Amino acid sequence: MSDSDRTLVDRARAWLTDDPDDATRAELEDVLRRAEDGDEAAQDDLADRFSGFLEFGTAGLRGALGAGPHRMNRAVVIRTAAGLTAYLTEQARARGDRTPAPAVVIGFDARHNSDVFARDTAAVVTAAGGRAMVLPRPLPTPVLAFAIRHLGADAGVMVTASHNPPQDNGYKVYLGDGSQIVPPADSDIAACIDAVASVADVPRADDGWETLDDTVLQAYLRSAVSVLAPDGPRDLSVVHTALHGVGSEAVRQAFDLAGFPAPRQVGSQADPDPDFPTVAFPNPEEPGAIDAALALAGEVGPDLVIANDPDADRCALAVRDGQEWRMLRGDEVGALLGQHVLDRGMASPERRVLARSIVSSRLLGAMARAAGLEGQETLTGFKWIGRVPGLLYGYEEALGYCVDPGNVPDKDGVTAALLAAEMAATLKAGGRTLLDVLDDLAVAHGVHQTDAFSVRVDDLAQIAPVMTRLREDGPQELGGVRVTSTEDLSLGDGALPPTDGLRFLLEDDTRIIVRPSGTEPKLKVYLEAVVPLAGPQELVAARAEAARRLAAVRAGMEELTTV
Repeated sequence: MSDSDRTLVDRARAWLTDDPDDATRAELEDVLRRAEDGDEAAQDDLADRFSGFLEFGTAGLRGALGAGPHRMNRAVVIRTAAGLTAYLTEQARARGDRTPAPAVVIGFDARHNSDVFARDTAAVVTAAGGRAMVLPRPLPTPVLAFAIRHLGADAGVMVTASHNPPQDNGYKVYLGDGSQIVPPADSDIAACIDAVASVADVPRADDGWETLDDTVLQAYLRSAVSVLAPDGPRDLSVVHTALHGVGSEAVRQAFDLAGFPAPRQVGSQADPDPDFPTVAFPNPEEPGAIDAALALAGEVGPDLVIANDPDADRCALAVRDGQEWRMLRGDEVGALLGQHVLDRGMASPERRVLARSIVSSRLLGAMARAAGLEGQETLTGFKWIGRVPGLLYGYEEALGYCVDPGNVPDKDGVTAALLAAEMAATLKAGGRTLLDVLDDLAVAHGVHQTDAFSVRVDDLAQIAPVMTRLREDGPQELGGVRVTSTEDLSLGDGALPPTDGLRFLLEDDTRIIVRPSGTEPKLKVYLEAVVPLAGPQELVAARAEAARRLAAVRAGMEELTTV
């Protein structure tokens, strides 16, 4: 065994003595035994588990469950909770608070060990003299985001990996304004986590935290329903799937409180199940994820299909298009909800901004300009969208919609589902559909057609060379159209903070953005073609031209992003 291998084994044995969890200790002991016996796969596994601490960033933590510092486990979570608590205490002292011990509200979904990680966090906060408030059971992420302001907490923690595969879990941190952390808070918290030498050094209480009751959930539901017009139409039949997540109960209660008929649930996916047995990947965006919902829609003929991701902060819609059901793209739903917000006259002197992420369609900006409101572009993620001053409505193409920023400055799949249902019911009462509104928007502002694809990798290190190649030798033309501008988003030259990404603009106004995913091992490429038209008679031709442009550009980008 080499010196480096012995060092790795020594680090693993030191970790074992500090791990408070019997299951992960046994798991690591097995990997160690096999590695010391010369099993190369076990040696590689051990090296990966100790390749560094799971990085804490603006998305908090997210990774595979398992033993070791580069996995999600109790030892990592306890250190993280201790670092977060220390950071909050330091901030309170800097403000001159007389009682610097923090108040933290803690939520969790139904993934493996989510409840355990939530309890560990509560134990750390309580032992430090803080007030820990734990949601009563697995609930949607937007309930946690709402509860922070509602309870006057200094921070919130949501234990979830959202739509990641079943082997993952995560730890999302919000500050007292109800929004997700952004720099420099992320690096400051990370520094406090790094200062925690071992789990043995972290005091943990056996009890003393507060387990909340359903009062918070009911307050959230009342807040969600308050977004709707109280006298609006409610005649709408809906098929809903929670994709084995925690959204079924909240959506059912919200629809009942709002006066809508109860959604027809996809029975095989209605109850929380951390193994997500009926889907290959529990993300409504992924091919096949909502097939069960579409199959049920084919049987019962609803007006609308609604899907939430497992922690119910995202919302997908599917509609009947001719004889078939099709899922709307995130940009289509984003534009529809934005139009409904405008039609409802929800703008006020304090809230006049329609915000979208840089990878989302530019259509929302055109809509804002036409309505005399401000359109704003942000970096990807609701950590940026949710904190836009004067936000009226914001969305990102990955099925995230903020429709009630005053109460939940984050993406909220439950309230978005309500607003979508209200819009569909209102249109139904007038003999129209969501597709009719999409046609209206295209005629008014031009066809804005989007597409996206991902390049999945086994190793994150494979992404950097592709980005370097595109920066140093980027395309001069794509699909036979000249590239008129190339913007390196990492330079932060414009109004946005620096981020790893590239934006290309073509002579025909087609836009391409390339960026590494912030939560998964993949490179993402976003495309948008814009085709103006003089009237509804040109709509079919304009959409065909947009599709042609996207296909040509996609083919070129697929070749350029080959790993």
